[in-house]
Amino acid sequence: MHSLKELYKIGRGPSSSHTMGPEKAIKSFKKELGEADFYRVTLFGSLALTGQGHGTDRIIKETLDPIKCEIIFDKKSPCDIHPNTMDVEAYKGDTLLKKRRFYSVGGGSVVADGEESHELNCKDVYELNSFTEIAEYCAKHNKRIWEYVVECEGMEILDYLHRVWKIMKDAINEGLTTTGILPGGLGTHRRAQILFNQRHIDESAQTKENRLVCSYAFAVSEHNAAGGKIVTAPTCGACGVVPSVLKYYQDKNGFDDDKIVRALATGGIIGNLIKTNASISGAECGCQAEIGSACCMASAALAELFEMGLGQIEYAAEVAMEHHLGLTCDPIGGLVQIPCIERNAVAAMRAINALSLANFLTDSRKISFDLVIKVMYETGKNLLSDYRETSSGGLAKHYAKLK
Repeated sequence: MHSLKELYKIGRGPSSSHTMGPEKAIKSFKKELGEADFYRVTLFGSLALTGQGHGTDRIIKETLDPIKCEIIFDKKSPCDIHPNTMDVEAYKGDTLLKKRRFYSVGGGSVVADGEESHELNCKDVYELNSFTEIAEYCAKHNKRIWEYVVECEGMEILDYLHRVWKIMKDAINEGLTTTGILPGGLGTHRRAQILFNQRHIDESAQTKENRLVCSYAFAVSEHNAAGGKIVTAPTCGACGVVPSVLKYYQDKNGFDDDKIVRALATGGIIGNLIKTNASISGAECGCQAEIGSACCMASAALAELFEMGLGQIEYAAEVAMEHHLGLTCDPIGGLVQIPCIERNAVAAMRAINALSLANFLTDSRKISFDLVIKVMYETGKNLLSDYRETSSGGLAKHYAKLK
């Protein structure tokens, strides 16, 4: 598995696969090539169908500026390797200098054609690739998962995760202090500040928890939808889940930043396992791969925060994914707004529920986390393409009919 730096990527929204990934591909191509007079970029599959809503064309042109670029949205050609496919061509006059195909595989990660198993410029730093292997190793050596992360990556990974946590908190603060309408044409109102400030007339402790957690999730997700700086956890579209639950419990229980960072390391391993053995791409496996994975990461992070055992951490993550199986990706207008923002809030609350179940029911569980990852991947592959980030099915389809 790759470094957690490749899972927790710092960048601007609204989409890791549709903006961060193509940007990385273009930069890599330019570095290989050198000078060119003109570029042609052809987008296929989900990149073509929802690229304009996600800002794919904008980020490509900005990355290539001042060199001219033609962008083609090919919505019909099949994508045999991955639904997020793009071809990049460079010209000197009328002469084609080079052409290369890239796949944006989720979370801002990019694979070049012919190198399907290797993300651009990335090396494996973890030898173990299943939760069972990692748990057995940690149990044998009396280590917690975050200590295994440090063993594999060195102490500098903790410094990086401190930076990640700061940017996550900054995104919450930005989202809570900004009002207005999100860009994109849907007229989506920012609601994080309302959730944070508007107390229920007879608010119980549970209602307050739900309101605050949801306000944090809305804050980060709205900040992402507006193109703000966020951290993929594991994607832009699902970036509000992990920070919202960690922020809530840090404020409630007084956990220091060192403990939060250890929680992020543990949640990161969970996300890395999903990314390695299945997918975190909504275009490939539906929203279960994005929001479901984020919920897994958040629940495992919380379990680490409360110093639960390996079995409880696994159970929390497994429950989180099991009850997102089959979740479709159907963003209205190709924007990361409806239903994406609300889904971050719902998944955050579900992560807390998974933590509670793990506290009581771990000994009776029947399903391993490795198994539920396998099932999620198979389920995603079996989803009709309309329900895998094409905006041609589900809510997106029926909302368009109303317009």
